[in-house]
Amino acid sequence: MKLSDVKKSLANSTEVNFQLPNGSFVPEHFHVTEVGLVTKHFIDCGGTVRSEKIANFQLWEANDFEHRLKPKKLLDIIALSEKILQLGDLEIEVEYQGDTIGKYGLDFNGKHFVLVSTQTNCLAKDKCGIPADKLKTNLAGVAATCTPGGGCC
Repeated sequence: MKLSDVKKSLANSTEVNFQLPNGSFVPEHFHVTEVGLVTKHFIDCGGTVRSEKIANFQLWEANDFEHRLKPKKLLDIIALSEKILQLGDLEIEVEYQGDTIGKYGLDFNGKHFVLVSTQTNCLAKDKCGIPADKLKTNLAGVAATCTPGGGCC
């Protein structure tokens, strides 16, 4: 989800809620403690130099149970961040504390923002010697049709 999509969603919302991948919600007294510009300059395992920029929201909760972040306030925070940090219309990454700081993608289901689990990936599969047919696949469907002696395994 891009920053422009977040702003459109907030403009039409009366409340701000974030749903976790497991279906539960970030407690409604959360704070957005940071809106940031994260730049990552790195080299992948194939030797290619890469750079990526994302906008980052950090969600945090304290024991101020009466706190409620309103859409207008979050829009104001975003506007200030755009002005000061020169954000641009970047993809959003959300940080939220679980057992450790979790990093999530962001979506909107028409009512709530939804934190989307992210995964690591190899960006240079062609240079790592990983044949396409050896990449991880979901075997659940195969197992259902495979029988002992059937020749499919």
